[in-house]
Amino acid sequence: MTPTSTRHRLFQPRILLLTGALSLSLAAFLAVPARPALAEGEQQFAALGNCKLDSGQEIEGCRLGYRTWGKLNPESTNAILFPTWFGGTSKDIAGMIGEKGLADPAKYFVIVVDSLGNGLSSSPSNSKTQPRMAFPVFTTRDMVRSEYRLATETLHLKHLHAVMGVSMGGIQTFEWMVDYPDFMDVAIPIVGTPRPSSYDLTLWQLQDDMIRSSPEWRNGEYETNPHIRLLTILGELSGSSPGHYAREVTRQAFPARYASYSHANGAEFDINNRLYQLHAILHHDVAEGGTMEDAAKRVHAKVFILPSQQDHIVNPGPALEFARLLNAKTMLLTSDCGHGAPGCEADKVNPAVRAFLDGQ
Repeated sequence: MTPTSTRHRLFQPRILLLTGALSLSLAAFLAVPARPALAEGEQQFAALGNCKLDSGQEIEGCRLGYRTWGKLNPESTNAILFPTWFGGTSKDIAGMIGEKGLADPAKYFVIVVDSLGNGLSSSPSNSKTQPRMAFPVFTTRDMVRSEYRLATETLHLKHLHAVMGVSMGGIQTFEWMVDYPDFMDVAIPIVGTPRPSSYDLTLWQLQDDMIRSSPEWRNGEYETNPHIRLLTILGELSGSSPGHYAREVTRQAFPARYASYSHANGAEFDINNRLYQLHAILHHDVAEGGTMEDAAKRVHAKVFILPSQQDHIVNPGPALEFARLLNAKTMLLTSDCGHGAPGCEADKVNPAVRAFLDGQ
């Protein structure tokens, strides 16, 4: 724009030039088509600068992926934050959002967040300045802290109606309710835990050991994401239960099924990313080495806890004990689907969760 002149004789011409320029600018602006509104569930990214971690290190150029469904109401009281499970992405959770799903976007503004280390949000596999094993280790508290920053700094929310999640998303939900007790009204951890049992730690540490002892891992400097066959088999067994697996895979089908474990899955979770998320779960403890009673006293949200009785990945014991300390509502899933029980029992889980979100 032309600066305003202090000389009277130039004032009028400059004003005409200025208004003419504004008219041209306005015409040009109106000629440019408006950017289309984001579609429901479209992938988005939040740039958070550097993320400070419990270790004292920082994730450089930290960013979080996320997707949203529904609309924030005028009072900003209907937001639900939904962190992803181990190795999962926000796209994987899309099928759980809907009128008959875990959260109805006709009522709620649902934010599904890609947790740190999942390959979309900042991870060893996508960092330009801290690639692979140079990436700093993070905890579940670090995951939750970054999600809090997404909610407050990017989405400008001052409060959430609820935090909810499945598996590692449920683990983060326990962390959320202790770390930010007044930031949500409701917390719903599904097959999560406030801290792992010794059985859980054995399983997860075994996965870590299997990766690090594999020649294909090459100390994290592999050319192609390695397929570790025994890790795949371990996941098959631990994710189900003996009864469920025997029913799903017959003796006749066993040879072909077992042979299939030798073939790499092109969409397999990046092994370094897996290690980093494993590290976070292995060190997860809402009591931070203290007592569960003290951790429970920090919780102010209304809590609905859904563990699976035959879960061989996340033992239900700690979640049920924490529920007792909180006097929280529980729903024990009793099918033999193991860690997959929320899907097998969706016909009762989904309406129960929606009802709790609605205050029923």
